[in-house]
Amino acid sequence: MPFIEESDLLDLHKDIDKAQIINERLLDQIKYKNKDLRKVRLHRNILLGFTALFVVGTLAITSFTAGLSSKNSFENQNNLLVSIDSLDAIKTRIGNLKVQNEELSLVKEFYLAKAFLDKEKVYSVQVKSFVENNVTLASEALTNTLFVKTNPFYAYSLGNFETLDEAQSFRKQLVNMGFKDAFVASYQDGKRVKIEDPY
Repeated sequence: MPFIEESDLLDLHKDIDKAQIINERLLDQIKYKNKDLRKVRLHRNILLGFTALFVVGTLAITSFTAGLSSKNSFENQNNLLVSIDSLDAIKTRIGNLKVQNEELSLVKEFYLAKAFLDKEKVYSVQVKSFVENNVTLASEALTNTLFVKTNPFYAYSLGNFETLDEAQSFRKQLVNMGFKDAFVASYQDGKRVKIEDPY
């Protein structure tokens, strides 16, 4: 019958405590990013509002100017050219705002996907767990990873799958790559629900 040394048990408890701390830090970081996202949305909406008012005002002035110039078309052809130049500047500004809006949409999609993962049951393949919060593994570029605190460890999982079959197939690939201890676990609301059958 196998037994655990007391020192190993103490190390295991330390690892669990450190993992809990890492998870709490990650949750704090997500909350901070959500606050930043809300600020960016507010600034974007304010900017779009001012831009819309500017465009409407400019179009109204341009229309008024064009109306006056039609009365004196031969005398005021230069004014019409200035109005066309103003429209080109407005078109350029609108194009820049569309690019900024697309960038903000990508950020929004990322946070919506993160919120979906927190609400729905997903399957992921755990490849490692740490006692300490290993921040070097955490990267915003790794959007298809989970860092979950499972007392007393910090679990590092790869993949977010809707079905158990997909996760088990991915696990097999990881085992073939050398991750012999990899296993499938289900997660919901940012917490591990259970460790799934590997086959």
